[in-house]
Amino acid sequence: MIRVLLADDHPVVRSGLIGMIAHEADIEVVGEVGDGAAAVAFVEQQRPDVVLMDLRMPELDGVGATATITRAFPDVRVLILTTYDTDGDIVRAVEAGAAGYLLKDAPRAELLTAIRSAARGDTVLAPPLAARLMRSVRDADSALTGRERDVLRAVARGSTNADVGRELFISEATVKTHLLHIFDKLGVSDRTAAVTAAVRRGDIELPNER
Repeated sequence: MIRVLLADDHPVVRSGLIGMIAHEADIEVVGEVGDGAAAVAFVEQQRPDVVLMDLRMPELDGVGATATITRAFPDVRVLILTTYDTDGDIVRAVEAGAAGYLLKDAPRAELLTAIRSAARGDTVLAPPLAARLMRSVRDADSALTGRERDVLRAVARGSTNADVGRELFISEATVKTHLLHIFDKLGVSDRTAAVTAAVRRGDIELPNER
């Protein structure tokens, strides 16, 4: 039997979830709470197998409750169930230790499958959300460091590698290394393309002409 806790500040949502789960032979709702702090307290006392966790709740939000629960009780699986699907929300929930992320408009069959998968220890993420998460991770991996932006700003002003090195008090070899990293992150092969790509992404601004 998979023991489930419902954590959502809307009673009508909790009632709907209970109705969706009620007739499943292998899943039992063992409790319902209306805020994150209450969810943490319930887990401490009852140790459910899976928590269906809303993101926006009073006292302690879903991300904070998820982080607390997964850190203190790693065997308890937290499945985010929310109406919010922004990239930031997805990444924050996954970083907090959530076993999965579903939207509240997910079909009943998808929800039940997610609960069972989470209880087995699998990670559950609806395909569109998985694609967005991967895109967010890729964007984070391609972010330029402060020093790399400094190098590109100097390059955009027409500085040579030697000029950049003198300006930033680094060797010319270090400048070349920074440029190679920049090219790799931006998916380009030369200085002009790197400046163009960085400006388009908003990493740097072109110097004002006088």
